[in-house]
Amino acid sequence: MNFLEKVATVDRVPEHYAKMSNDEKRERIYEVKRKLGNRLFIPGHHYQRDEVIEFADVTGDSLQLAQLSKENRDAEYIVFCGVHFMAETADMLTTNDQHVILPDLKAGCSMADMADISQTEFAWTELQKVMGDTILPLTYVNSTAAIKAFCGRNGGATVTSSNAKAMVQWAFTQKQRLLFLPDQHLGRNTAFDLGINLEEMAVWDPIARELIYDGTIDDIKVVLWKGHCSVHEKFTVGQIQELRKNSPETNVIVHPECTFDVVQAADLNGSTHYIIETIRNADPGTSWAVGTEMNLVNRLASQFPDKKIFSLNPTMCPCLTMNRIDLDHLLWSLEELVEGRLHYPITVDEKTTEEGNLALKRMLERPS
Repeated sequence: MNFLEKVATVDRVPEHYAKMSNDEKRERIYEVKRKLGNRLFIPGHHYQRDEVIEFADVTGDSLQLAQLSKENRDAEYIVFCGVHFMAETADMLTTNDQHVILPDLKAGCSMADMADISQTEFAWTELQKVMGDTILPLTYVNSTAAIKAFCGRNGGATVTSSNAKAMVQWAFTQKQRLLFLPDQHLGRNTAFDLGINLEEMAVWDPIARELIYDGTIDDIKVVLWKGHCSVHEKFTVGQIQELRKNSPETNVIVHPECTFDVVQAADLNGSTHYIIETIRNADPGTSWAVGTEMNLVNRLASQFPDKKIFSLNPTMCPCLTMNRIDLDHLLWSLEELVEGRLHYPITVDEKTTEEGNLALKRMLERPS
């Protein structure tokens, strides 16, 4: 059953949760945590709501949380406060005795959904017809388990926004070209930083099922999958220009999932971890316009009141799918565990796990 099929089976949160006060929900969540003790582990992604992060045992990015889940051998239940592909990765890395739970099955990722396995296998066949055995697949960890497995069985690997440069360099030691899934912007920004010209990059459109490129096939070094993050695409060069005019002292820092033009116009760009640490270590009194998810931006502003921190996009909303997990869903999933029921368990089959872990292993063996 794929993600969309699973979503069709989602039940509504029982009505009695809506009648509780937030204080009652919070107390009941703490009670479950006390009751289950070390048997329960709650990882929370940086983009989650503050009301959810309050109960997280650890916070971090998607791969970091999956790795921490793997290291926690005491936890029988891993209630992953993130999105579907993150819970899949956690299930792939943990043991069969551990159960990964996603509090709301509708917490997906539009970027990950932009590359399904049938589209990818079709593209791979077509690309090999014109490029032969010269191409290696890399996938951003923000992808489904099936796409990670595809890369694993075809000699490729996963990448994060922190190690993308190192992994692209590694890919070129294996083959003369690469297919970068599913985020074209991270792929383009990374390749350009490594000296690859835009003219040497093509785009594969999975909907039109065609390669978009003006030059000759021989000149292509990177094929970018036509996918994107719906949050990071909402940052524009116009916003940066307006900021430069009205607040020239403000530093602009953005995530490399933003478009090429935005990344080039910003002062700094880097992974979520890079953004957090850069602002943490910045001088008091400095001003920062941040191009990433709104929950994180607001949390940074709260954590570092000695600096002026705000979203580059003044009308930005939190990521809709990341924002689906709330107190009601978290409490419901936890109380189901107490009753002995696994509420929305995320399981990846053995073959997909084996091949997906191979892609992850190739990445983790490389120096970042």
